Amino acid sequence: MATYTQHLPSPALSEVSAHSGQAFLPVQPSPPACHYERRLGDTEASYFLPSRESGVNDMYLHLGFSAPTRYVRCSRVRLVWAILRVRHPLLASKVQMHDYEDIRFLYTSPASVEEAVHDADRNLESRNSVKDELIDSYLNGPRTLSTDRLSYLIISSADEGSSLPSPPPTPIPSTTAPHGTKASLNHDILICATHFLGDGMALHQFANDLFSLLGSSKDEKDLEEILRNEWETRCNKVDDESTLPSSLEDRLPTGSTGRFYRAACRVDFQRCQDKLIGGHTFPRRSGQLRRTIVPTISIDAERTKKMLKACKAHGVSISSAYFALCNIAWARTTDSKWQVPSMMYSALNLRPNLIANKALNDSYWYLAIGYFNVVLPSFFPKTGDVSRTFWHRARSAKEQSTLAAKSPMLISRSREMARERGARARVWGKEDDEKTRGVWVPPPPKPAVQEPARAPSAVLIGLSLLGNLDGIYRHANFGDVKMHTLTTGSRQRAGGMLLFGYTFVGKLWVSLGYDENGFEKETVDKFWNNLLQSTDEFLDV
Repeated sequence: MATYTQHLPSPALSEVSAHSGQAFLPVQPSPPACHYERRLGDTEASYFLPSRESGVNDMYLHLGFSAPTRYVRCSRVRLVWAILRVRHPLLASKVQMHDYEDIRFLYTSPASVEEAVHDADRNLESRNSVKDELIDSYLNGPRTLSTDRLSYLIISSADEGSSLPSPPPTPIPSTTAPHGTKASLNHDILICATHFLGDGMALHQFANDLFSLLGSSKDEKDLEEILRNEWETRCNKVDDESTLPSSLEDRLPTGSTGRFYRAACRVDFQRCQDKLIGGHTFPRRSGQLRRTIVPTISIDAERTKKMLKACKAHGVSISSAYFALCNIAWARTTDSKWQVPSMMYSALNLRPNLIANKALNDSYWYLAIGYFNVVLPSFFPKTGDVSRTFWHRARSAKEQSTLAAKSPMLISRSREMARERGARARVWGKEDDEKTRGVWVPPPPKPAVQEPARAPSAVLIGLSLLGNLDGIYRHANFGDVKMHTLTTGSRQRAGGMLLFGYTFVGKLWVSLGYDENGFEKETVDKFWNNLLQSTDEFLDV
């Protein structure tokens, strides 16, 4: 349950932005600010605790677009950012850790519209960098986010050919701009948020709302009025029941509370975990600092339509096909351990299974993911009807994905997984903190007990298959703002790897985010090339 306390009104803030020198809204009398807080759930804690040192799992979403410069003025972007931070209070929250069992979101509502704008300005940055520089600095540079800054927005305009401050980009003729308006230029936006705030679905829905406001016909006075209405509705009140969205665990449907039911759920969860067999991993190397790179390819719209049509004809989605493609690419990369299957994991969207909650506050910014695994044979025939084998494995991946999503035990398994991940993160977090302080003592060795041999459960790679993002992005609502590029991912731990696949602006995009210093380069390069070649071989038919 969220709680709040009253604070005295904040002192008047300066009316001039440090970024732009432009005046803010006129200062109005403001009521006392309200303070809200709630504990992080197990899933949120499992993402928060590892993030503390270097930002592991901090998400980013890059969007490249063309637009007349009036749409990306700092004053306009700031107003849109302020509207969305008021509408989604977790974005403007902080985290306070009392102990490993008591970690809390803290949110102080802005005491005035002017304060909401200043808060947005403090978490907004203008740069003159190209896409690759923005992503590289976020992934490999000092951490952008912190316990006091859970979200951040960067907007940039630069020539594609230089990392130095550049002259204005070459105008792009705009066929839709009204008579008398300026031509479009290329721009980039980087949306940054910690993973314990939300998931990929929240990130993309947020980007759609941001661009719907940014590219709308509303001028800045109209946006100021929207901000004022949002603030009046959400901040100028004393109500602790509808501010911070509640955690995943609090919104999962509750089953029986009986001891037998709980024991049965734990047994089912363990039996499900025991079935996960995988004996393949990428060869690793150590001794160098983590450096994440994100090789990315896009396939033109005509070929993408052809590939989607091929998948539909064989009764699978492009997502199921990519499990099979990774499986085949790996089989063509290595010929060892063929007698043991390979296993991949992916996130499972739990939003359709959650109970509506008054504390949702019309916000989609909350974490609502579970996990599932796909296990496929590690060998692949070199001759014969290899296409038939590919589509069979794609259908097998679809069946395994569907079984995970439609299982009658999904809720109990998700709850058990959240509990296990939370407990494990707390143990590891405590151990890391003790090692940092130099007080860690290894636990005493366990007495030798003869245990039954267990099958290996190593994971080859994680896949984040986002589906058709054009179903989320309502491009028709963006006016003269025309998107053309999307890249997403997160800061990784050393030795991290995740494959992304999605369709956007009618194109199929595939990217591999991985620590290039954490893996044997030759093997990863061979796998990536095999994946691209397999995509052409089996889908482009």
